[in-house]
Amino acid sequence: MLFGPSDGAGIGVSDGAPIGPRDGTRAAAPVAETDVLILVRAATLRQHAGQPAFPGGRVDPEDRAAQDPAVEAALREAVEETGVDRAGIDVLGRLAPVPLPVSGHLVTPVLGWWREPSPVQVVDDAESSLVVRVPVRDLLDPSHRHLATVTRGTATHHTPAFTVPVGAESVTIWGFTGILLDRLLHRLGWELPWDATRRIPAPR
Repeated sequence: MLFGPSDGAGIGVSDGAPIGPRDGTRAAAPVAETDVLILVRAATLRQHAGQPAFPGGRVDPEDRAAQDPAVEAALREAVEETGVDRAGIDVLGRLAPVPLPVSGHLVTPVLGWWREPSPVQVVDDAESSLVVRVPVRDLLDPSHRHLATVTRGTATHHTPAFTVPVGAESVTIWGFTGILLDRLLHRLGWELPWDATRRIPAPR
C-alpha cells in the first residue's frame, strides 16, 4: 500500500502523528494532497480478473534471503508491475496478515511512503490493464463511497467500495482492496461520514 505526496510534501493524520518522513526534513501536508498507487488487474487473469488492487504478490524464493521477505516481495512486485523506482520508497511497516477467502491466500499488507514519486505505468499487459495514482481526497469524498454487493451462488455479501474519477472515466475500487482501504482510512482517522446504505452491484 503505497501512499505518496501529490506535491512532494509529507503527510499527517488527525492526531498529529506523521505518516511520512519523521526526521523533520519535510513539512506535513494535508491529507488531501496525498495519493495512493492502484492498479487494475488484467481481464485475462484466472483469479481476481479486472479487479483493482495494490501492487504486490507472493513471496518468491529470491525474496527469502532478505531481512524481511514480505517487504522485499512487496517492493519487487511493485517494481515489476508499475515500474516504480524503489529507491524513492520508505517502508513504514507491515500490517497484520489478512486472509483472502476467495483464493485462500494470507496477505501481509506492507505500508510505504513514496518519498520521491517516480513515473509509473503498466509494465506487463498480461498482468495489469491500468496503473494510476488515486488522490486520497477522492477516496474520502462521501459521494464516492458505497457498498458493493457480491453474489456467489446463494451467498451475498457487501464490501466497502470507492468509485473515483480516472481521466474521463471512473474506477470502482472494491473487494479485498476496498476492505483494506476502508480499514486503513478509518484507522488513520481520515475517514469522513458516508452513507453505508448506498449499494451498487460489484463490477464484473
